[in-house]
Amino acid sequence: MSKPGIALPKIELRLLGPLSLAIDGRERHQLPRKADALLALLALQPGRPIAREMVADFLWTQSGPEQARHSLRQTLLVLRRSVSDDLILAEGNSLVIPPSTLAVDAIEFEARAASTDRCVLAKAAGLYRGELLENRAPVAPRFDDWLAIERSRFAALAATVLRRLATACAEAGEIETALAAAIRLVTIDNLREDSHRLLIELLARAGRRAEALRRFDFVAELLERELGVRPDDETVALVRRIRRESSAPAATSQPEPAVTGTAIAIDKTLSDAVRPTPMPDKPSIAVLPLQNMSGDPDQEYFVDGMVEEIITALSRIRWLLVIARNSSFTYKGQTVDVREVGHELGVRYVLEGSVRKAGNRVRISAQLIDAGSGAHLWADRFDGSLEEIFELQDRVASSVAGVIEPALQAAEAARSIGRPTADLPAYDLYLRAHAMIWSSARQISGALPLLEQAIARDPCYGPALAWAAYCCFRLLLDGRSDDPVAHRAKGIDFARRALEVAGDDPGILANAAQALSYFGEDIGAMMALADRALALNPNFARGWHVSGVLRMSAGQPDIAIAHVETSLRLSPRARVGTALAIIGEAHFLARRFDEAVPHLLLAIQEDPSLSVPYRYLAACYAHTGRLAEARKIIMRLRAISSVVIPDASFLRNAEQRELYLSGLRLAAAEI
Repeated sequence: MSKPGIALPKIELRLLGPLSLAIDGRERHQLPRKADALLALLALQPGRPIAREMVADFLWTQSGPEQARHSLRQTLLVLRRSVSDDLILAEGNSLVIPPSTLAVDAIEFEARAASTDRCVLAKAAGLYRGELLENRAPVAPRFDDWLAIERSRFAALAATVLRRLATACAEAGEIETALAAAIRLVTIDNLREDSHRLLIELLARAGRRAEALRRFDFVAELLERELGVRPDDETVALVRRIRRESSAPAATSQPEPAVTGTAIAIDKTLSDAVRPTPMPDKPSIAVLPLQNMSGDPDQEYFVDGMVEEIITALSRIRWLLVIARNSSFTYKGQTVDVREVGHELGVRYVLEGSVRKAGNRVRISAQLIDAGSGAHLWADRFDGSLEEIFELQDRVASSVAGVIEPALQAAEAARSIGRPTADLPAYDLYLRAHAMIWSSARQISGALPLLEQAIARDPCYGPALAWAAYCCFRLLLDGRSDDPVAHRAKGIDFARRALEVAGDDPGILANAAQALSYFGEDIGAMMALADRALALNPNFARGWHVSGVLRMSAGQPDIAIAHVETSLRLSPRARVGTALAIIGEAHFLARRFDEAVPHLLLAIQEDPSLSVPYRYLAACYAHTGRLAEARKIIMRLRAISSVVIPDASFLRNAEQRELYLSGLRLAAAEI
């Protein structure tokens, strides 16, 4: 990878805060803006080749292909001359920074952030000097979208580090250190009430009760001004306790004891796993489930499909953050306050309405609401026949886009939407199957025949092909296939046919990549497909989830966790069973058994029909000597699947694969 006999320079790159580059301890002058961006893009993925076309598209989005390639060559030349000839290597048609070439603060921060040791956490906190590429001017639309997501991811990780650090220091009696961490936490996580509650609690424990009470007044005013809400009951109860104790002498040398159930403990509950993020800087929207006004409960799947198509249409607009279907559908059947929805999902706008289907006619009524004020910004009604269903969806999406951002042409929504099928019965079958897939793992076997019927009617129906491939691999993975050989062959065929017609559909690309990865295709190529899906739609929550699955299969558990957590931030109210399962499995493969267990238990709790978490949990218990508990989990697994020790060839890292299988063998031998 390097020139023989030549000592490589020591290159240090800081990306957290303002970008700085030092070579052999001497800081270099600022590089051109695009060179900085290229360096950051490659440095955050060390050792992983990235296709030149993807890099060029990220940094020169609005240039033609030839101009983008020329600009990329010139920028590479600048970096190699300014830094090192060996900094960026070409591997075929891809670019890569070898892992040992560059010391990157963001990479070290991510590695340390996974620890529970307070000394390691303190070092991680010290590395976070500010947001990723702080104060950088815009570069190109796709790079800017990617950077916004990465900034959000690192900020959320920094908040987690500071919360853990404050908790660990408080438990060790280091109250002042804990306070310093909590103060930093609320500057990063300013609208998250539990962060302020932690600081209030620590101030009280340090004997600074008056300051704690002033902090509460500040938080109450902040929440009312920014979110239109009052402090929750837990915060109010904490402040009442502090006021009752305010007549007692302040602590001198010993901190006050922690109170059970306050914010000092690290919360590992399911609700904390999906807590909403602060309001994003870019326009953001949640599409609530439309009311079914047809009077026929059997038409629910049709109404839900309409919502999903509108979400898909809006999510293609790169400047718009769109909350995923799984989050917005948690409000289905409820009477909601849109201001609450906006706060919980972290969006500025909410779209709600109804669908009335009568015979061959459809009417969509929709209204756009400002989630902050509750004001109605726009309302309209769309009538058409079933043959015009896709045009109706486009018209709704374009109208909403035009209201939210008048400066941009609403036609972008219509241009970026491909018609999945012109066959309405096939579309109906697809909607029925899709509803079953999301309901429970047990329903996947019933969804596959519906998708096969849709494909028989329209052999080029991309979404149906991709979801059929997904169903085939899931039946094998879960141990529910009645014909593994046939399901493997069909799954590979469906996925490859889906890719032939995928075009720029990120959903098809992601589902096909996940299925083909399980069936043994080159994992690097499948990760590239997932990357393309995310380049097409950086807000694609499922795309980040699939990318996490592929990273875990490739033997990169920490990156897998980060990508799945990104998917949860983009879809904060989604059913999180499979996401928590992947996070738990990744912790297991990284030998962090104690961190794996709670995630796997929560995954099983949300969907007891998921078989994979049982296997990892049994292996986890076996490796930690908890054989009696491992035996109970194996017994529960046998009740839902006939397969205890599965084909684990989808795990490409041999050591991790053996860790998994040896734990299962040990657990199963106790039966």
